[in-house]
Amino acid sequence: MDSAIDALKRLQEGNRRFVSEIRSDSVLTGQTRRRELVSGQRPFAIILGCSDSRVPAEIIFDQGLGDLFVIRVAGNIVAPSHIGSVEFAAERFGTRLVVVLGHTMCGAVLATLEELTQPGENQSPNLRAIVDYIRPAVAELMETEIRQDKEALVYHAVRANIRTSANHLRHGSKILEQLIVESGLMVVGAEYSLETGEVDFFDGLPKSG
Repeated sequence: MDSAIDALKRLQEGNRRFVSEIRSDSVLTGQTRRRELVSGQRPFAIILGCSDSRVPAEIIFDQGLGDLFVIRVAGNIVAPSHIGSVEFAAERFGTRLVVVLGHTMCGAVLATLEELTQPGENQSPNLRAIVDYIRPAVAELMETEIRQDKEALVYHAVRANIRTSANHLRHGSKILEQLIVESGLMVVGAEYSLETGEVDFFDGLPKSG
């Protein structure tokens, strides 16, 4: 199984291929690969990403069948079921890299900012639950000068939400905390650019040197 660092390098290399429109010949998606996976899986990375149709993890990282264990939910929030899914993959398959993957102009983050400025009365309780998960991550920004610049506000809000979700995984599960300390599990935050296709891994990376 790949170490967290090796898995991160694989994702970075795959994203560079995606941006360059060069698909790797080693990425397996055909029937032979499907048959190989019937007996089991060994994904090298866990991705907790947004449900946005423009951000399919396997495509933007140029990976194939069985490579990634993907959990998708609007706003890449971390609810108990998502923590449990990450715990399951990390324990069962020995996967040592977890990526919280958000993206620019996230609709769930935008909805949360709108709710903070103009609370809605008829919002679905289910949608409100998503907003409530994101709200603590972005509320502090509304108390700063950034709130005057919508573009900057959205940029910082998206990243704050990613950081919050990543921190929730690092510190909201005894199982994951133990794997981080004893087994080299790494949880990182990343942002996918809808505009360029590039993924910026910006949170939780090991310090160089």
